[in-house]
Amino acid sequence: MAEDYILNDHNKEEFPPAHTAEHLLNQLMVRMFGCERSNNAHIERKKSKISYILDHKPDRKEERAIERGMNELIEQDLPVTFQYVTRAELEGLIMEADPDSPDAKLVLDRLPDDASETIRLVRIGDYDVCPCIGKHVRSTSQIGRFELLGTNWDNDKMSFRVRYKVVQ
Repeated sequence: MAEDYILNDHNKEEFPPAHTAEHLLNQLMVRMFGCERSNNAHIERKKSKISYILDHKPDRKEERAIERGMNELIEQDLPVTFQYVTRAELEGLIMEADPDSPDAKLVLDRLPDDASETIRLVRIGDYDVCPCIGKHVRSTSQIGRFELLGTNWDNDKMSFRVRYKVVQ
């Protein structure tokens, strides 16, 4: 079925568990801190790094809550599904969505200028939805355990860098 759609070329070969964890972490950070999804991520099999612009430096309690929240989401065994929509359909989904749903928070300005007319949305249960052409696991339980390896705070940029790995 996916062969019927013309999508953008993709030049990365993601490690699906870490890449799917990136989606979960983005939504967790949005919900915990009211920030935007990261636009600075380096996702790898052994160690991944991702940064967020926040209004404060998270304390140790908040860092533990991030790790705990991620593992709770993973354990929920949320299905990872795909939906193919046109740009017009996507704009309609956003406009018609319940304001508290992930659909209402879809951001189109991050799509590349040369993005195809058909967009693939990756849905993780009712928790997250994001345009993406990368590889993902079929359900969150396939991610494994999320381990927060460390964090860094850049006070000048108000940037919070999270280093993590997934252990299967």
